[in-house]
Amino acid sequence: MSIRIGIMGYGNIGRAVECAAKQSDDLEVVAVFTRRDPSTVSILTPGAKVYKADDAEKMADLIDVMIMCGGSATDLPVQTPALAKTFCIVDSFDTHARIPEHFANVDSAAKAAGTLAAISVGWDPGLFSIERMYSSAILPLGKDYTFWGRGVSQGHSDAIRRVEGVLDARQYTVPVPEAVDAVRSGSNPDLTTRQKHTRECFVVAKDGADKARIEKEIKEMPNYFADYDTTVTFITMEELKRDHNGIPHGGRVIRTGATGWDNENKAIIEYSLKLDSNPEFTSSVLVAYARAVYRLNKEGKTGCVTVLDVPPAYLSPKSGEELRKTLL
Repeated sequence: MSIRIGIMGYGNIGRAVECAAKQSDDLEVVAVFTRRDPSTVSILTPGAKVYKADDAEKMADLIDVMIMCGGSATDLPVQTPALAKTFCIVDSFDTHARIPEHFANVDSAAKAAGTLAAISVGWDPGLFSIERMYSSAILPLGKDYTFWGRGVSQGHSDAIRRVEGVLDARQYTVPVPEAVDAVRSGSNPDLTTRQKHTRECFVVAKDGADKARIEKEIKEMPNYFADYDTTVTFITMEELKRDHNGIPHGGRVIRTGATGWDNENKAIIEYSLKLDSNPEFTSSVLVAYARAVYRLNKEGKTGCVTVLDVPPAYLSPKSGEELRKTLL
């Protein structure tokens, strides 16, 4: 029997969830929910249907896990705790500073309903979080460094689009090369947020919009741009479509540490990703965790979890016997 997947929101992530689910024989997309007119939305999955977002709560018996595909700025903080009262949930909430608050809200709703929700699932937060946990446990005397990009941040781009007067935008996160080289040398540098990354914003403003206000609001946005050297470049819609049509991303987590009785030997762990499509990879992670959430809830687990709480074997469609034979 396939795990029945619902998709809440049909933007880049929602479409990519369909692609990811197609690669797994044990998962089936059965419904897509949208705030648009369902008759105007064409989806990829044969047999799946499109419904109004407001009708989702009426369809608890149809869906095993709902994958939340909205933005972290305004959608997920409201939608995830609300729908966790009805469905098991996976979301990709990625505002790092607000994860504890989001976790508490979702945990309360899911425990009361007997559902299970995995939040902040993706590659960071997500896979990079796991790597930071593993490497810091293995090399307790050391430092973690995370570098993102160069690539398009969907969450940051979405945050810019919420600024009044913005028609569309792309935001690139760019590692500072000198900072990466210093970390790889094993010198354990102390780096501020500003020293590790810059942020490049390409913005299409609406006709007549106050560009000076838009730029100021972007650069001063807490949790997104205020702590970085940020450039804002205004371009036309034609330039955005021509020069910024893709959504590549990637990054690396580096842990520098030491081994030996007197800590005389350096040890460096590095985990990296290079992605042609940020949403397609993020959705591949979401789909794997949908499988894990379904299994854990069937075993009686309720409330909220993160990637740090989920045993790795629950992500795989393979049995424990198969995993031990092929991966150990």
